[in-house]
Amino acid sequence: MDTMWRSLSRYICIFFLLALSGLFFLFSNINILEKLNCQAVSMFYQHQSNIHSALLPEGPSPLDHNQSYCSQEPSPEEALEEHDLLESIAWPQPQPHSVNMSLNQTSDPAHSLFVILPAGGRREWHVGNQLEALVHMHDFQGRPKSYGGDFLLARLHSSTLGAGVAGQVLDHRNGTYSAIFPLLWQGSAQVEVTLVHPSEAIHVLRRIREERPDRIPFQSLFRSGKLSQTTVCNLCLPTNQELLCNYTDPHTGEPWYCYKPKQLSCDTRINHARGPYVNHLLVNKEALLFQSGVNIKVPIHPSGSDSVIVLPEKKDKADVERSSMKTESTRITPSGYYFQGSWRALGGGVMRQFNISSATQCLKGKVVYMYGDSTVRQWFEYLNTLVPDLKEFNLYSPKNVGPFMAVDSTHNILLKYRCHGPPIRFNTVIASEMRYVANELDGLTGGSNTVVFISIWSHFSTFPVQVYIRRLRHIRRAVVRLLDRASGTLVVLRSANLQALDPKVSLYNSDWFSVQLDGVLRAMFKGLDVVLIDAWEMTLAHHLPHALHPPPIIIKNMIDIILSQVCPE
Repeated sequence: MDTMWRSLSRYICIFFLLALSGLFFLFSNINILEKLNCQAVSMFYQHQSNIHSALLPEGPSPLDHNQSYCSQEPSPEEALEEHDLLESIAWPQPQPHSVNMSLNQTSDPAHSLFVILPAGGRREWHVGNQLEALVHMHDFQGRPKSYGGDFLLARLHSSTLGAGVAGQVLDHRNGTYSAIFPLLWQGSAQVEVTLVHPSEAIHVLRRIREERPDRIPFQSLFRSGKLSQTTVCNLCLPTNQELLCNYTDPHTGEPWYCYKPKQLSCDTRINHARGPYVNHLLVNKEALLFQSGVNIKVPIHPSGSDSVIVLPEKKDKADVERSSMKTESTRITPSGYYFQGSWRALGGGVMRQFNISSATQCLKGKVVYMYGDSTVRQWFEYLNTLVPDLKEFNLYSPKNVGPFMAVDSTHNILLKYRCHGPPIRFNTVIASEMRYVANELDGLTGGSNTVVFISIWSHFSTFPVQVYIRRLRHIRRAVVRLLDRASGTLVVLRSANLQALDPKVSLYNSDWFSVQLDGVLRAMFKGLDVVLIDAWEMTLAHHLPHALHPPPIIIKNMIDIILSQVCPE
């Protein structure tokens, strides 16, 4: 027996030394590969991913996107609405030959260009007209693209006037695009066109959105006495491997599941947290489509001048009609524009500028409820700083998570913030503090002294759009119920905004994911008596760099819009 154990020990030692040698060889090669080009790195990632998958112990597999995310089947009316919403945000499908093409055949902003078109045959522009720039996309070999699907942004601005407005981009599906801008100020105006992602990268983003909604995993800690265990959680989990804890909301039907701990019951869940981001999402040469400074948010240069001088508005009605005939079918009306650094809303009343005194008087006697993600938490933080007599209560909440509450007893002002229910990517949230926005709205009395802020978008970017549609549908129904029982309630919705992108962020929080969600939000709440803060246009039109959390000057303009609605002149 001793001889057998000695022999077995020798084999264990040999196996251990071989394993260490393998790890040393792997790390050595990683250092070498860091010096190789992007294509080699992409191929290495793919092989590494295959090896990684083979060595993983058996466990939960990626989410099955055919499971309808473990929710009840939609009614015929809901299914029809979902179909119409998905059609409204449909993006051009890739050409069959474009899926496996080389980088040289994809859209290259350095070889692409735009040209400002004459207005009515003349190079003369007036306030009230529209300006059009034609964008020609080319590949890395300088050849014109023959199909569309690129994600472009367009802005018209003037640094000297502190002015800016978002443009509308029309895809002609043949490699050319029209960027159209309303002319809203007199003086200089400069066109700016940016490629966010080439069409070939959009194909990749679409694939991983549908196939890998688990690429930002979630987990929960379960604890009872000295026993504790952390398990994986998500909207839907495979049921053929482990028992599940079902936390589906009984009121909205919103699904949420965790794998059941082996020695603990489901009611011992303590918290909710975001797990580590999943890597190795790209295959073959797909990493080449996501390169900072190459094809992620890179400006497209003009052919000729990128600026015009806008003359005063024409008084001759016939001239105005003639100049607008060409673009009548594509005439756009943005939600507003910047001038001298301040946002000027187009429609919806006069926008005022609020200081400490006027903001305090406006909010006097008001209760402000804020629900959603960290971009609405910015509003809580801004107002808490703007109104000097607001004192934040110590609710012993985790920093940046909440819930938070601030009170100004002198002016009878109450501010409350609470994050929305799962999926939410905050580091750690106490399980009992995760509540669905629809349920919170149903608990409000409402009335003319009540203001409600809602911002819910960023944490849904990794899921198929159907998940977001379902969540907004529940919120919309709750908003309708609130306005029915208390019509004086002011409900404010915040749209998605642009953010800084790099190769990694693009796979989880790309602006393309956000613009799709933004289109759904606008469509679902169209016609309701709510105020939309157009964060998309406000971040696109501004000269400051895009950021997930917009800078204070943009937040100030957002709050000025809201307070102008709370206290109109």
